[in-house]
Amino acid sequence: MPDRAPQPVDRQLPTDEARELISLVRDIAQHEITPKAAEEEDAGHFPREVFTLLSRTGLLGLPYASEHGGADQPYEVYLQVLEELAAARLTVGLGVSVHILASYALATYGTKEQRVEHLPAMLGGGLLGAYCLSEASSGSDAASLRTRAVRDGDEWVITGTKAWITHGGVADFYTVMARTGEEGPRGITAFLVPADAEGVSAAAPEKKMGMKGSPTAQVHFDGVRVPDGRRIGDEGQGFAIALSALDSGRLGIAACAIGVAQAALDEAVGYATGRQQFGRPIADFQGLRFMLADMATQIEAGRALYLAAARLRDAGRPFAKQAAMAKLHCTDTAMKVTTDAVQVLGGYGYTADFPAERYMREAKVLQIVEGTNQIQRMVIARHLAGPETR
Repeated sequence: MPDRAPQPVDRQLPTDEARELISLVRDIAQHEITPKAAEEEDAGHFPREVFTLLSRTGLLGLPYASEHGGADQPYEVYLQVLEELAAARLTVGLGVSVHILASYALATYGTKEQRVEHLPAMLGGGLLGAYCLSEASSGSDAASLRTRAVRDGDEWVITGTKAWITHGGVADFYTVMARTGEEGPRGITAFLVPADAEGVSAAAPEKKMGMKGSPTAQVHFDGVRVPDGRRIGDEGQGFAIALSALDSGRLGIAACAIGVAQAALDEAVGYATGRQQFGRPIADFQGLRFMLADMATQIEAGRALYLAAARLRDAGRPFAKQAAMAKLHCTDTAMKVTTDAVQVLGGYGYTADFPAERYMREAKVLQIVEGTNQIQRMVIARHLAGPETR
């Protein structure tokens, strides 16, 4: 039996424009991302030049309005682009998802004047964003954040430290949630903070088990002054903005997870059909064939789940429960599939000579970011049974 080269995912896309877009993304992935992915991840190199290319080709603003530099693409299409990018290198796919998340507050809740002033550069002008909600003592309990913004005339003075920030130290702008009023969710406001503002700094990147090319760092705000014109939405609306952004962001994580899982499956199939043992390919053995079949089925189910949620969003219908389900299922699938891929490769799967072990290390973080999978279960249960009684 000859080796089987991985086949591109057969995607259901709504328009010819979307099909051309996927073709463009695959070309960029093949020539600009995949060849350097392993080496650069091992070296901890952040591929800023790739993000510059993605911005220049319009891929950093896909789901936003073209009048502000976006591409008017539905989430159904945008998420499939993310999947392709994450399959090539998770640092890139997740990075695009985070940038879209960081742009969400201004694109959705900003005034017309704010969108005209800032969005073109954010979506297509080479800028890269980061989303600042989590803190060292307020991860899952985001409403207890301590970073504070105090009004001083027509300005706000922001003081505090954000933690676990993707693109911390390399971003050009930060969407920051800060406390402007009472304790709890009603006292939080959103701000757009330029990275070069006086008083903004980043700690050294965290040392992580995976995604070493994507910097994750604390970001410090030491008396940072921003004009009131950079406040997004109303005072006290920041937590609602943050939750709304995360509903959409979780779909991005789900798509990235399926991308990583698909890459791992492709690696496993290629290896199993080419590796000879006992005089025949190991893919001939039923134990491995069933494992590959289960991996493929889980991936297809995850893809269908995130696309169903995306279509609800595109139709303007509620999708928060489905987004939580997609994030939960797809990231658990990525962890299972990448672990199985390592098993299919046997001893080779445990070495850095093959990408399976990198996929496995990278998949783990997807069960944690933008709401742990335990939080997703809480969100889903609340939709089913109502809030917990106290």
